[in-house]
Amino acid sequence: MTVGDDVRVGGDVRVGDDVTVVGAKGAKRPTVSCVFVCHDGAGRVLLARRSAGARDEPGTWDCGAGALEFGESFERAVAREVYEEYGVRPLDIERIGVRNVLRGDPVDSHWVAVVFAVRVERDEVTIGEPHKFDALDWFAPHALPVPLHSQCGATLELFGMGARGRWLGRRQG
Repeated sequence: MTVGDDVRVGGDVRVGDDVTVVGAKGAKRPTVSCVFVCHDGAGRVLLARRSAGARDEPGTWDCGAGALEFGESFERAVAREVYEEYGVRPLDIERIGVRNVLRGDPVDSHWVAVVFAVRVERDEVTIGEPHKFDALDWFAPHALPVPLHSQCGATLELFGMGARGRWLGRRQG
Protein backbone atom coordinates (compact mmCIF):
# COMPACT_ATOMS: atom_id res chain seq x y z
CA MET A 1 0.00 0.00 0.00
CA THR A 2 1.21 3.53 -0.77
CA VAL A 3 1.15 5.98 2.11
CA GLY A 4 0.82 9.69 1.36
CA ASP A 5 2.43 12.55 3.27
CA ASP A 6 0.60 14.82 5.67
CA VAL A 7 -1.18 17.55 3.75
CA ARG A 8 -2.10 20.98 5.11
CA VAL A 9 -4.57 23.07 3.15
CA GLY A 10 -6.97 25.90 3.88
CA GLY A 11 -10.75 25.71 3.82
CA ASP A 12 -13.31 23.21 5.02
CA VAL A 13 -13.13 19.48 4.69
CA ARG A 14 -15.14 17.89 1.88
CA VAL A 15 -16.13 14.55 3.34
CA GLY A 16 -18.19 13.37 6.28
CA ASP A 17 -20.79 15.43 8.07
CA ASP A 18 -18.82 15.63 11.33
CA VAL A 19 -15.20 16.35 10.52
CA THR A 20 -13.97 16.66 14.08
CA VAL A 21 -14.58 13.76 16.39
CA VAL A 22 -14.38 14.56 20.09
CA GLY A 23 -13.31 11.62 22.21
CA ALA A 24 -12.96 11.06 25.93
CA LYS A 25 -12.23 14.19 27.97
CA GLY A 26 -12.89 16.44 24.94
CA ALA A 27 -9.88 15.34 22.85
CA LYS A 28 -10.31 15.92 19.12
CA ARG A 29 -9.79 12.90 16.89
CA PRO A 30 -9.45 12.48 13.13
CA THR A 31 -12.28 11.02 11.08
CA VAL A 32 -11.90 8.33 8.44
CA SER A 33 -13.14 8.70 4.89
CA CYS A 34 -13.09 6.45 1.87
CA VAL A 35 -11.97 8.37 -1.21
CA PHE A 36 -12.39 6.70 -4.57
CA VAL A 37 -11.28 7.22 -8.14
CA CYS A 38 -13.82 5.61 -10.45
CA HIS A 39 -12.34 4.46 -13.74
CA ASP A 40 -13.45 2.57 -16.82
CA GLY A 41 -10.45 0.21 -17.00
CA ALA A 42 -9.42 1.83 -20.28
CA GLY A 43 -7.50 4.86 -19.02
CA ARG A 44 -10.26 7.33 -18.16
CA VAL A 45 -11.41 8.51 -14.74
CA LEU A 46 -14.80 9.80 -13.68
CA LEU A 47 -14.84 13.22 -12.03
CA ALA A 48 -17.78 15.18 -10.65
CA ARG A 49 -18.14 18.95 -10.68
CA ARG A 50 -19.13 20.22 -7.24
CA SER A 51 -22.38 22.23 -7.36
CA ALA A 52 -23.20 25.52 -5.64
CA GLY A 53 -24.70 23.48 -2.78
CA ALA A 54 -21.49 21.51 -2.14
CA ARG A 55 -19.89 21.75 1.30
CA ASP A 56 -16.71 23.32 -0.09
CA GLU A 57 -14.99 24.40 -3.28
CA PRO A 58 -18.07 24.65 -5.55
CA GLY A 59 -17.29 24.59 -9.26
CA THR A 60 -14.26 22.33 -8.84
CA TRP A 61 -13.90 18.83 -10.26
CA ASP A 62 -13.36 16.02 -7.78
CA CYS A 63 -13.20 12.30 -7.13
CA GLY A 64 -15.81 10.65 -4.94
CA ALA A 65 -15.65 10.24 -1.17
CA GLY A 66 -17.66 9.48 1.91
CA ALA A 67 -17.36 8.85 5.60
CA LEU A 68 -16.72 5.38 6.97
CA GLU A 69 -19.66 4.46 9.20
CA PHE A 70 -19.20 2.68 12.52
CA GLY A 71 -18.87 -1.09 12.03
CA GLU A 72 -18.58 -0.81 8.22
CA SER A 73 -15.77 -2.38 6.17
CA PHE A 74 -13.84 -0.11 3.80
CA GLU A 75 -15.12 -2.02 0.77
CA ARG A 76 -18.75 -1.80 1.93
CA ALA A 77 -18.38 1.95 2.51
CA VAL A 78 -16.91 2.43 -0.97
CA ALA A 79 -19.65 0.35 -2.62
CA ARG A 80 -22.34 2.31 -0.75
CA GLU A 81 -20.84 5.70 -1.58
CA VAL A 82 -20.25 4.88 -5.26
CA TYR A 83 -23.89 3.86 -5.57
CA GLU A 84 -25.14 6.94 -3.69
CA GLU A 85 -23.02 9.38 -5.70
CA TYR A 86 -23.04 7.76 -9.15
CA GLY A 87 -25.96 5.28 -9.16
CA VAL A 88 -23.75 2.39 -10.23
CA ARG A 89 -22.39 -0.74 -8.54
CA PRO A 90 -18.60 -1.22 -8.49
CA LEU A 91 -17.15 -3.95 -10.71
CA ASP A 92 -13.78 -3.96 -8.88
CA ILE A 93 -12.51 -2.19 -5.75
CA GLU A 94 -8.78 -1.90 -5.03
CA ARG A 95 -7.20 -0.10 -2.06
CA ILE A 96 -4.34 2.04 -3.42
CA GLY A 97 -3.20 4.28 -0.59
CA VAL A 98 -3.75 6.33 2.51
CA ARG A 99 -3.49 10.10 3.02
CA ASN A 100 -3.35 11.97 6.29
CA VAL A 101 -5.10 15.29 5.60
CA LEU A 102 -4.76 18.26 7.94
CA ARG A 103 -6.77 21.34 6.97
CA GLY A 104 -6.53 24.88 8.22
CA ASP A 105 -3.85 26.84 10.04
CA PRO A 106 -4.18 26.14 12.86
CA VAL A 107 -5.59 22.72 12.02
CA ASP A 108 -9.38 22.75 12.34
CA SER A 109 -10.10 19.46 10.59
CA HIS A 110 -8.16 16.25 10.34
CA TRP A 111 -9.12 13.17 8.40
CA VAL A 112 -7.53 9.98 7.23
CA ALA A 113 -8.41 9.23 3.64
CA VAL A 114 -8.21 5.59 2.59
CA VAL A 115 -8.01 5.79 -1.20
CA PHE A 116 -9.47 3.26 -3.65
CA ALA A 117 -9.53 2.62 -7.38
CA VAL A 118 -13.02 1.53 -8.43
CA ARG A 119 -13.84 0.19 -11.86
CA VAL A 120 -17.40 0.95 -12.95
CA GLU A 121 -19.47 0.48 -16.09
CA ARG A 122 -18.94 3.75 -17.97
CA ASP A 123 -22.40 3.94 -19.54
CA GLU A 124 -24.28 3.38 -16.27
CA VAL A 125 -23.10 6.36 -14.19
CA THR A 126 -25.50 9.13 -13.30
CA ILE A 127 -25.59 11.98 -10.81
CA GLY A 128 -27.01 10.44 -7.65
CA GLU A 129 -26.62 13.53 -5.45
CA PRO A 130 -27.59 16.61 -7.50
CA HIS A 131 -27.39 18.82 -4.40
CA LYS A 132 -23.62 18.07 -4.32
CA PHE A 133 -22.72 17.64 -8.01
CA ASP A 134 -23.97 19.31 -11.18
CA ALA A 135 -21.91 17.45 -13.80
CA LEU A 136 -20.09 14.14 -14.36
CA ASP A 137 -17.58 13.42 -17.07
CA TRP A 138 -14.79 11.02 -18.05
CA PHE A 139 -11.24 12.31 -18.45
CA ALA A 140 -7.90 11.05 -19.75
CA PRO A 141 -4.78 11.89 -17.71
CA HIS A 142 -3.57 14.46 -20.23
CA ALA A 143 -6.94 16.24 -20.39
CA LEU A 144 -8.05 16.89 -16.81
CA PRO A 145 -10.58 19.67 -16.25
CA VAL A 146 -9.88 22.85 -14.31
CA PRO A 147 -10.24 23.79 -11.62
CA LEU A 148 -9.65 20.61 -9.61
CA HIS A 149 -10.64 20.35 -5.94
CA SER A 150 -7.66 21.03 -3.66
CA GLN A 151 -7.49 17.35 -2.63
CA CYS A 152 -8.08 15.79 -6.07
CA GLY A 153 -4.53 16.08 -7.44
CA ALA A 154 -2.96 14.09 -4.60
CA THR A 155 -5.66 11.44 -4.92
CA LEU A 156 -5.09 11.12 -8.67
CA GLU A 157 -1.34 10.81 -8.00
CA LEU A 158 -2.01 7.77 -5.82
CA PHE A 159 -4.21 6.36 -8.57
CA GLY A 160 -1.42 6.91 -11.11
CA MET A 161 1.17 5.16 -8.95
CA GLY A 162 -1.15 2.33 -7.94
CA ALA A 163 -4.08 0.54 -9.49
CA ARG A 164 -1.65 -1.61 -11.46
CA GLY A 165 -0.88 1.30 -13.80
CA ARG A 166 -4.46 1.70 -15.08
CA TRP A 167 -4.24 5.50 -15.09
CA LEU A 168 -1.26 5.67 -17.39
CA GLY A 169 -2.15 2.54 -19.32
CA ARG A 170 1.08 0.80 -18.30
CA ARG A 171 1.88 -2.38 -16.46
CA GLN A 172 3.96 -2.17 -13.32
CA GLY A 173 6.11 -5.10 -12.31
